[in-house]
Parts: sequence; structure tokens; C-alpha cells
Amino acid sequence: MATQQDAVTRANFDDVILPIYAPAEFIPVKGKGSRVWDQQGKEYVDFAGGIAVTALGHCHPALVETLKTQGETLWHTSNVFTNEPALRLARKLIDATFAERVVFMNSGTEANETAFKLARFYASTRHSPYKTKIIAFHNAFHGRSLFTVSVGGQPKYSDGFGPKPADIIHVPFNDLHAVKAVMDGHTCAVVVEPIQGEGGVTAATPDFLKGLRELCDQHNALLVFDEVQCGMGRSGELFAYMHYGVTPDILTSAKALGGGFPISAMLTTHDIASVFHAGSHGSTYGGNPLACAVAGTAFDIINTPEVLSGVNEKRQLFVKHLQQIGEKFDLFSDIRGMGLLIGAELKPHYKGRARDFLYAAADAGVMVLNAGPDVMRFVPSLIIDAQDIEEGMKRFADAVAKVVNG
Repeated sequence: MATQQDAVTRANFDDVILPIYAPAEFIPVKGKGSRVWDQQGKEYVDFAGGIAVTALGHCHPALVETLKTQGETLWHTSNVFTNEPALRLARKLIDATFAERVVFMNSGTEANETAFKLARFYASTRHSPYKTKIIAFHNAFHGRSLFTVSVGGQPKYSDGFGPKPADIIHVPFNDLHAVKAVMDGHTCAVVVEPIQGEGGVTAATPDFLKGLRELCDQHNALLVFDEVQCGMGRSGELFAYMHYGVTPDILTSAKALGGGFPISAMLTTHDIASVFHAGSHGSTYGGNPLACAVAGTAFDIINTPEVLSGVNEKRQLFVKHLQQIGEKFDLFSDIRGMGLLIGAELKPHYKGRARDFLYAAADAGVMVLNAGPDVMRFVPSLIIDAQDIEEGMKRFADAVAKVVNG
């Protein structure tokens, strides 16, 4: 029985946690499928998916079973030893993608850090120690370490931490001419999200990604796809690069990869991987058996025709509702993204007010996200029920009405 001393409230957050987040006023305590309940027992429909993480909803029975079984078997060995779940998961990823080598980390940031270090190391080993330039894009997001946040194209996240890693250049997304203008023999990598997530849910055009591939080939640079948010079924293909018919040299995955358990992966070819040797990079927890076992089960469920083809059917339902809400309240100028990574851009008279709609939605019993101040973002479970979509959208419409009517 919880005593008064054990009772936790939202006010505790401000006393004990570093002030880098501004969490909602309610505290979720239980989730099942696409529904979540808070401390007071209020129910929410979850269209936020833990920021595109809980791709199979909350407490999926198969993930729970794997977690219990592996939790009673082996949790951690470190990378002084390998383990069976890691080797199985690596084989699944290689069999399903362009990749020939995989390394596991714990977060999208770490997977990207690994990718950027590998790209620089490959260029300096195979070509020249001066081949260090990384080209990335405005409004991109690649993580929060000093290196990844510097490659990300949002200065508000990287300013104020002292000197940034050098030789990183940002140009406009979807602008091939801008890339051509800065691309040269010193370029080691072009780093891109096939669908920008945090930057406003904007998909790359096919010509843009094809053009990047050609430029990288011309200049002996590596093409790095950050699929942390758009990968693992989110787009309706296992990875978004498959939609475009453009194969990267390095791909990063995280978020949905573990279905809610922290794990990430960096995928590449044998040739590129071979410049690293024992000690080039590492991680204490990376590839631990507990994470890899859960991710293996999540992978087996997501990488099926039923789940992947269902993503676009579910997208149509979301888009239909969002168009209706947009028309009724004169709210959205654009509904974009791919699969179940959906962005709805607010019209000029609601610019900057995404958080208002997000808070109103929570009040109405539906969890949504924003992607910057002007875009509402929806990244639900890939297997969300049609009735959950209907109910959640009804609640979202009620929330919109409240904001619009002041």
C-alpha cells in the first residue's frame, strides 16, 4: 500500500528534475493498446506514441512476454561478450535491408553519433584526413550530443555550449542546387532525414534524394539516412529509403525499433564498416540482451505485410478526419508526411499556436504532438484500431473547437 510519503504529483517534477522539459500537467500511469490512463483514471487516446516510439501500442502482449522471458534469462553481459538476441536481431535487420553490418546503441543520438564518427573515419582512412565536411539541412534534427546537435539544423538547440565541431554546413532541405554549391572533394558525408520529423514533418522529394545519391557518388562522399523517426514501418515500408529506391551508405534506426524499450542501430555495408577495428567506438549497454530480445519481437511483428500495408489505410482515415476538421475550422494549410508520420500545418492566423492545440487536446482526452510552433504531428501506433482513430479524432475536433472559439 502506498503511503503519503510515496505519493507522487506533477509538482514533484519541478522539485527534482532538471528543468529541460515542460511536461503536461497530468501523469500517465497505465497504457493498453492506443489508450492511456492518468493518476485520476482519466482516459486518453494516444496519437503521440511516445514520439513515434510505441509503434505497437502500449504493453503489446508479445513484447510483454518477451520482456518477461528475457528478464528471467539474461539482462546484461557488456560487449566483452556477444549475446544471442543481439546476433538474431542483427541478422533480421541485414536480411531485410541493404545492410551487411549492424551495431547496436541505446538512442537515436548514439546511433547518429556512431554514423557521423564512422563517416569521418572512413573518409580520413580511405581518402584524406582533410575530407571532413558534413553537409546537413536546415530544420533537421539528429540528436542532442554536441556532435549530433551541431549536425542538426536548428541553432536554438546547439547555441551556448561552447565551440561546435567544425566543418558542418547547413543548406535548405529539398534544394539540390544548394547542395551542389557546397559539395566538393572535402565532403565526407551528406546527412539527411528522408522525412524531416521535428522540423515540421516534411518528406524529401524523390528527385532530391536521387540527386544526393548521385552527388555523393561523384564526390566519394557517404550518404547517411537518419531514419530514427521515419523508419521501422512508420512510412508504410520497413524503412523510408525503400519508397524512394535510393540506397544510403549508412542508415540509423531507433525509436520504434524497440517498441518502447530503449535501443538503436546503425546499419552499413561491409566495406564501410571495415575501417573500424576493436576499440574504434563502443557502448556499455549497446546491444544488451534485454533490449535486443524485445526489439527482435517488435521487428517480427512490424516487418509483416499486414502491418505495413495497414499503415497507409490508417493514414487515409487520419487524413480524412484532419481535412474535415481543417475545413470546418479553417485550420490547416497543408497535411503532409508519409504513412503514420503525419503533419498538419496551421494556417497563418493560427501560426505559433501548435502548443495551444496540444494542451487543449490533452484536456479533451487525446495525446498529440507538435513539430515546431506551426505544425500538429500525429505518430500513433502502427496497429491502432479504426475505432481509436474515430474516437481520438472526435476528441481532437472538440479541442480545436475550444481553441478556435476562445
